[in-house]
Amino acid sequence: MSTITDHRPGPTVPTPLPTAASPSTRRRVLRDLEHPGDLFRHLGPNWFASVMGTGIVANAAATLPLQFPGLRTAATVVWGCSALLLAAMTAAWCVHWIHHRDNARGHGTHPVMSQFYGAPPMALMTVGAGTLLLGKDVIGLQAAVTIDWTLWLTGTLLGLLAAFAVPYRMITRHKMAADAAFGGWLMPLVPPMVSAAMGALLIPHTPPGQLRLTMTLACLAMFGISLIAALIIITLIYSRLMHHVAPAAATVPTLWIVLGPLGQSVTAAGLLANAAPTALPDPYARGLAVFALVFGVVTWGFAMLWLALAAAVTLRTARTTGLPFNLTWWGFTFPVGTCVTGSTVLADRTGSSALQWTAVALYAVLLVAWGVVAVRTACGAARGTLFLPPGSTPPRSHS
Repeated sequence: MSTITDHRPGPTVPTPLPTAASPSTRRRVLRDLEHPGDLFRHLGPNWFASVMGTGIVANAAATLPLQFPGLRTAATVVWGCSALLLAAMTAAWCVHWIHHRDNARGHGTHPVMSQFYGAPPMALMTVGAGTLLLGKDVIGLQAAVTIDWTLWLTGTLLGLLAAFAVPYRMITRHKMAADAAFGGWLMPLVPPMVSAAMGALLIPHTPPGQLRLTMTLACLAMFGISLIAALIIITLIYSRLMHHVAPAAATVPTLWIVLGPLGQSVTAAGLLANAAPTALPDPYARGLAVFALVFGVVTWGFAMLWLALAAAVTLRTARTTGLPFNLTWWGFTFPVGTCVTGSTVLADRTGSSALQWTAVALYAVLLVAWGVVAVRTACGAARGTLFLPPGSTPPRSHS
């Protein structure tokens, strides 16, 4: 039976979990394009996950506790690629909105695709943070700070809008079945946590006094917005896994999205604790340092458990039914990257060699995942198959 239904009729739009199309269908669709902009007819916000996944490869390398020769240079190149990819994706999305406005509006009402409206703001802030961490070596600190502020403010506003609008539409428009919860539900809720983490990097570049205090408190508030909402959704996802059949192969990569709010919350807590002494008086600054360690280790532990579960389910699915490629494979990248940065801030705070090497090991996993997904995405885009309309119905589950 279908897991998601819509109370009111609306336009049929693609789900981000496409079904395979025959070679003849691919050739026909690509041949019949009447306008270059038609290539972007079905371009959804989920495409911005490629920017997130590429950007986190650069950002995680910049702060890795164990640095290796050439690592920072390579990370800077990857940051440049993520910035170019963000510009290209933004331009393509503008074409999509100009030439295919009905489809674009339909994405916002679709019960699955709408979840991925959290991707564009996170892409903006990921590239912005990379500009501050790595881009300053190329364009200078002042320009890097200006660009980061611009991308962070834009991403934060869009992220807060997504965190409100998408759940509101789910409440008022869609009727969810008991087995409907999946990792994509976290996508509109994670941006405020990304704002908290990336905003912490900007606190030292905020004028001291009330502005810096306001910035710190705003980041802490957004930390709470995302954390509490994410914990509720993670509970629903865990319950769905325990009480219903295993998820369909196409949706398995979304299990990895759970790592996003977990790893990013550890990162945000650590970075906010680092910045707190410049904005908050004692004992609050010292209290945040204690919180960052205790909360960070506890949450990191659960993240490692979920990483093991997600990996086991993914391997089992790949072995038994196969794992069809689609854009949800980018869930193998950014969420793992947040585990790298979370391990890094804990290693920096504790001096633990075990956490340092764990961060390096997780970064190696991230590199492999990013390489595989980037190549598959590039090949799919070059052939045009990723631009085809996927199935018009959301994921189904059978009991």
